[in-house]
Amino acid sequence: MIAVLNFSGFRRLPGAWGLALLLLLYGLTAQAQQLPLVRELSLRTDTTRYSLSRNTVTVQGEPHLYFTYRQDDETAELLVYPEAAPRPGAPLRLQRSADFVLLDSLTAAEGGQYYRAKLRFRDLTGTRYLRLTFQQSADTVGRPVRTHTINLLPTTRTTLEFRPGDTELFVGEEKVFDLISNNAKNIRVSPEWTRGQDIDYRIEQEKGVLRLHVLPNALGTRQLTLRPQTERPFLTDNNRRVTYSLPPVRQEFTVKASRLRFLSVDKKEITLDEASRRRGVELILDNGRTFDLKRTYRIEDQEEAGGSLIAELFTRQYLTNDRVLCWLRVYNTHRQTESYLYIKENDQAKYVTNFNISPKTAISAVSVRHRGGDWTTNTNVNPGETVDVRLEGESLTRARFHFEDVQVIPSDSSIRSDAAVVYRVQVPVTIDKKRITIFNAGQPTGYGLSVREFQRPHPLDFVGVTFGEAPRPLTRLNGPVLYNRTISDVVFSFNAGAIDSEQLYGKQYLTFDIRTQNAKGELIELRTIDNVVVCPDGNSVRASFYQDKQCQVGNISLNSLLNYRKTYDLDDWSTIIVTIRHTQSQYQEPGFSQKLELVLQRRVKFDIDISFPGGLLTKYKGESSFTSFGGISLATLAQLSFYHPTKINKLRPYKVGAGFVALNAFNLSQDPDIKRDLGIVVLGSVYPTRSDAKLTFPLYLGGGYLMNKRSLFFLFGPGIGIRL
Repeated sequence: MIAVLNFSGFRRLPGAWGLALLLLLYGLTAQAQQLPLVRELSLRTDTTRYSLSRNTVTVQGEPHLYFTYRQDDETAELLVYPEAAPRPGAPLRLQRSADFVLLDSLTAAEGGQYYRAKLRFRDLTGTRYLRLTFQQSADTVGRPVRTHTINLLPTTRTTLEFRPGDTELFVGEEKVFDLISNNAKNIRVSPEWTRGQDIDYRIEQEKGVLRLHVLPNALGTRQLTLRPQTERPFLTDNNRRVTYSLPPVRQEFTVKASRLRFLSVDKKEITLDEASRRRGVELILDNGRTFDLKRTYRIEDQEEAGGSLIAELFTRQYLTNDRVLCWLRVYNTHRQTESYLYIKENDQAKYVTNFNISPKTAISAVSVRHRGGDWTTNTNVNPGETVDVRLEGESLTRARFHFEDVQVIPSDSSIRSDAAVVYRVQVPVTIDKKRITIFNAGQPTGYGLSVREFQRPHPLDFVGVTFGEAPRPLTRLNGPVLYNRTISDVVFSFNAGAIDSEQLYGKQYLTFDIRTQNAKGELIELRTIDNVVVCPDGNSVRASFYQDKQCQVGNISLNSLLNYRKTYDLDDWSTIIVTIRHTQSQYQEPGFSQKLELVLQRRVKFDIDISFPGGLLTKYKGESSFTSFGGISLATLAQLSFYHPTKINKLRPYKVGAGFVALNAFNLSQDPDIKRDLGIVVLGSVYPTRSDAKLTFPLYLGGGYLMNKRSLFFLFGPGIGIRL
């Protein structure tokens, strides 16, 4: 009850008495304002009801209403009995909190004798300092806001069981077991190990499952005693004492002598170099439990004492993930496939681990294999070419090689080992560098590939020749070419656009061997022109890289090269022989060669022939028969000889001529019947086909006019021919 006082009458009292009475009335008023709002509070969960008057315990000097829950989101009914009847306009309220959800608002019942509400708690196990705060707002009379807080203590019955399937342990070896609990979340866990026990342990929670980590320290049959703590307490001694300690859990184990435990590392590849040998490499290692910080351990490649020193391990500090940060200084190489590595203390193996210790990556040789070829140390490659590149050296599998401005093509046949790696490399056809640098992890290795333009012999179909007609490809002129006109000149032209049309061939280095000879095969002149350079034209993708002052510009005229006799001065059946071949010293493979043989062909030969017909049968005009055989005559004829059209300098066996015949010119007999005369004749003669005969016997047939007899006549008969 709050008293309302009128202070107007105190003005008539003496000063000291008035002040004392005023202080007394102020104390009574404050005491009236501090009276509790709630006289009784009842909390019902499931089928159990807890009241403030009967279910209160003292925790840390303050009263708490305890209640037992089974779920973290337990739902409860709340009945609140106020200390006094509610004041008009100032109802009792329950303040909202993050620890619970008010399902039904606090509502007055039975004329305001009590209030009813329903709420659902949130995470009872994890919530600290759970309380209900009631509030009564100010009324119209001017009385202030009043609050009343009631502390709640959630309790739960938690069980913990340990049923190991294997009770055998090894000294220094950590082992993990599962714990069974009806409320694993309420078991207090800690990352810290116990110290100084026969079997140290720690409890952790992983994905809602309790894990027990044990680490034995002494041999024999040892008992492990767990003293678990809970997050939420439970009541003992007739619900009057609060405790967080569960009953001890005891289990006996058989502890045997230590066996080596494998410790994993965060780095499986260590490089042996000056930095790792002197300064060391930072390494994270599993916690061996018996490690001492700031201590150096020896790492050897055998379990027995006296092994080779592979590395030294210096422990620096423990990490939160149960690992150890160390410095590792390496002194020798090691492969995981060779053996394990043993971490020793005083020559006694404590742990086993494994990782690779490799020398620094180094290239000792580079080889190149072109398509269809063998491996060679010549590192020249060509644009647009696909080659295999082999790198030889040490510790190559750990390297990250990169070829500048070229593409590495994956290949199933690629070799990759510490001693050698093979890459298939495709050089772009438009590459504009003279050297392809090989990088390792972004750093130049000092090795590379030299880019050289293709210099392969191209078939000589790009060479054309002209000798009085339109140009013809040189490769189409096979065998001797018979030309029956005067050769004013022989001109060689070059189709530079045909060199790199389909494939890249590069510059063509040609040699011209020129030989002229007469009809008898006798040499007239011999010339050789070396290193005629024909470069692909602008249609080639590599045209800008072929620019050279030596490149042939224009055609080559044969007359400009001949000194003694030009082509138009050569005699009949003379031969021009030009051999065009690749200059072999400029290529690594055999080149092409093409021979041009031009023969100055003639169809008819005109000459003056002196022969000695003998035994001619003559028939004069007006006579009915031939005369008897005559003596040796002398014939001087202007004859036409005919050459075989498909043979070189080969005459046909017949001739036609006109001239004079002195009949019986060599008949010295005085017989008057011998008739000597001079005639003008037209004769056809047939000669033997043998060209090497010096003495021949041709046959003559023809006719003419006799000067003395003044008569026409016909003659037929053999003769004698002499070839000088």
